[in-house]
Amino acid sequence: MTIEAILEGVLTNPAYLAGWTVLVAASLAVLVWDIRANNADLASLMQFVWGLTVLYSGPLGLAMYWYSGRAQISHDSLWRKGCRSVAHCYSGCGAGEVIGVTLAAGLLALGTSFVIVVTFAFAYAMGYALTVGPLVQEGVGFGEAAKDALLTETPSITVMEMAAIGTDVWLAGEAHIGDLLFWSALAFSLTIGLAVAYPVNAYLVHRGVKGGMQDPTERRQAA
Repeated sequence: MTIEAILEGVLTNPAYLAGWTVLVAASLAVLVWDIRANNADLASLMQFVWGLTVLYSGPLGLAMYWYSGRAQISHDSLWRKGCRSVAHCYSGCGAGEVIGVTLAAGLLALGTSFVIVVTFAFAYAMGYALTVGPLVQEGVGFGEAAKDALLTETPSITVMEMAAIGTDVWLAGEAHIGDLLFWSALAFSLTIGLAVAYPVNAYLVHRGVKGGMQDPTERRQAA
């Protein structure tokens, strides 16, 4: 039996999917509780980022938040900055991928090549928007904000979406929007993209291209 067949079997197994749904719901509940009880001063952008990260990847997203996003972490580090950086990218790109795949493959039933192009376009657009929007709100000019987004986010988005879209097409390239595999493979592919893009983000932080988002220990020290 091939790896593809094994994964398809798991991703269409109702018991597995029910268990995963419970894990995601429980992870979201823990995240919401911890933010409200212990990290209410977490920036609204990062609350949004962690919410989508946990929604996409369940306990893995929660583990990343616990490791790098709480004020209670012992200290900041390159690897924690990489976690926050990839989560920021992931939240926007993931939304773009879901919209792109649903529209191109699900609703319009386009061919594989068109699905890939449309999904990449939406992923880039959403990923850039999550960087440009907050910068413009802080008073940065749109042109400068767009340039910053292109520089800092393009490598991460490209690697993430090559892995995620490639995985989705590999597993569910023939699936229809009403098929269970269409949705489960999409969810699985998101987490593959996250895993592949994490070392890229850590490297970009190491090189000074990305800042690693807000250091949560600064909130504890300020308090």
